[in-house]
Amino acid sequence: MLQRRDFLQVSLAAGAASVLPTFAFGQDKPKKVKMLMLTQSVGFKHGSVNRPADKLSPAEIAVTQLGQQSELFDVHCTQDAAADFTKENLKNYDLVFFYTTGKLPIKDADLDYFFKEWLPAKGHGFIGAHSATDTYGDYQPYWDMIGGTFDGHPWGSGTTVTITVHEPKHPAVSMFGEEFQIKDEIYQYKHWQPEKTRVLMSLNMAKCQPKGDRHVPVSWVKSYGDGKIFYTNLGHNPETWANKLFVKHLEGGIRWVLGLESGESAPNPDLSKAEEEKAKAEKAKK
Repeated sequence: MLQRRDFLQVSLAAGAASVLPTFAFGQDKPKKVKMLMLTQSVGFKHGSVNRPADKLSPAEIAVTQLGQQSELFDVHCTQDAAADFTKENLKNYDLVFFYTTGKLPIKDADLDYFFKEWLPAKGHGFIGAHSATDTYGDYQPYWDMIGGTFDGHPWGSGTTVTITVHEPKHPAVSMFGEEFQIKDEIYQYKHWQPEKTRVLMSLNMAKCQPKGDRHVPVSWVKSYGDGKIFYTNLGHNPETWANKLFVKHLEGGIRWVLGLESGESAPNPDLSKAEEEKAKAEKAKK
């Protein structure tokens, strides 16, 4: 369920994942790039990346169709990091998309290439969805890159939360307006780095139950050398991947990462500080 003040409710059944919006980009179509989407789970496995009968998962279907319909990218979906997330194979891609959990079976040399060369020096892009922040939780180079690490989810998959959009003109979140509601699992974070990230939207703690006592960002962007990073916490529920506004959220983030849409990535730690203070005040009301 996804609602916006000036939008009709948008809700699609998970089985209708093949019905996605048609995207228009005007006369000039961007050059199609290559994306590697890794959906391997070393730990909890989400239904959104579960492949029934060796078919693609709901998340993989949504991203594959987004690439086809937008003509932005071609995607290779894999659940075999050891075989596909290698230095030699990464050279074939412009974007990497993680919906992963745990310590993935990637060699140290391949991780070093990714963190030191492929992303920051080559100017490539990283997209993370939901449990991408529940990956390599004890490995500092990873959480330093992505921005934070999973620290529980007080707002479970059946909880409807209210989300404030701090930058409604940013291409990654402009489709949501200034505030919306969604039923999805929301993470809170440790190793959170507000001095390195630009938060685009976060929980409105005054309108959420349970109330937390910290800032809970939901989507952010950041620069990493010459590379760009877009992360969204949304996507736990398979139904979310069939939702038109969520898919537009992914599209907008990917277009920003590719430099096709402009939007700030400079950190906004003052916003995180203010949201933290508001959350503590709301918690103290109980």
